[in-house]
Amino acid sequence: MLHTLEITTTKRDELRDITREVISFVKKSGVRSGVIVVYCPHTTAGIAINENADPDVRHDVLMRLDEVYPWEHPKYRHAEGNTASHLKSITSGPSQSIIIHDGELLLGRWQGIYFCEFDGPRRRQCFLKIIEG
Repeated sequence: MLHTLEITTTKRDELRDITREVISFVKKSGVRSGVIVVYCPHTTAGIAINENADPDVRHDVLMRLDEVYPWEHPKYRHAEGNTASHLKSITSGPSQSIIIHDGELLLGRWQGIYFCEFDGPRRRQCFLKIIEG
């Protein structure tokens, strides 16, 4: 069972909460037990699971990533000029797997699922794949 999320980002760097969309897909699937893989096919974006109760966490994460991977650096060689976005994408990773138990995602109380945009704004896709079991 595969589903495509269409995502439009509005900023260069953005952590877009997609938790509700993922939960909705799991509910509609009727799957009671298994794993859902949330996968990003882009080299300048990623998927992360982290705190979703306090929006300042998103701000702080993006701020620190900018400090670690500045947009401009005299030693960057990539011709497109978006090396920082590739580095951030490697750091977040392209996917997350979440256990489905009794039809629910086994996320922690404060956890949310984020599409991590690092080279926006853009129109993006994210794939959701449920593996029953």
